[in-house]
Amino acid sequence: MDPSTAPYREVALPVSALRTMREALTREAGSLPAIHALHAAGYESGLQAVAAFKKSADEELGALPEDVFWARLTTFLGDRGWGTLTRAAPHPGIGLLSSENWVESGETAADADASCSFTTGFLSGLLTRLSGGPIAVLEVNCRGRGDGRCAFAFGAESAVHELYGLLLDSPDLDAALARL
Repeated sequence: MDPSTAPYREVALPVSALRTMREALTREAGSLPAIHALHAAGYESGLQAVAAFKKSADEELGALPEDVFWARLTTFLGDRGWGTLTRAAPHPGIGLLSSENWVESGETAADADASCSFTTGFLSGLLTRLSGGPIAVLEVNCRGRGDGRCAFAFGAESAVHELYGLLLDSPDLDAALARL
């Protein structure tokens, strides 16, 4: 059966599955290939999750006011165990989703790098399908590396790419957004 025409199905996994996949992929393939693999899997999952999100909405998503849409998306993800998200618009070209309890990052600061690679792909796929155009997502804070929260910047690919370059120069998100 063609996966693009198959009915959408979900399966619940223990939270440890995400961490175990990341650790095993890193060990077997290396850090960067693991990040790419998890991002790709997350992206495809995000594309497919739109069906369940639309089904959970009482009305056409495009007709919802912005605040209602984000509240419904936050509820949709929270009900599936991902965590609680808050949205901010710190820049006209960049949105920010953040969480103090995002599940992929784990509970302890054990990683030198951001660890929510599946999530960045998932959010990118979900937002891309919902918006009808490419949406890039960049993890800018991660509890798994000791930050107080996980935060995901999203927007047009060019804006997110430029933000990434600015963050390489200085990790201060507010300063990078001001320079954007």
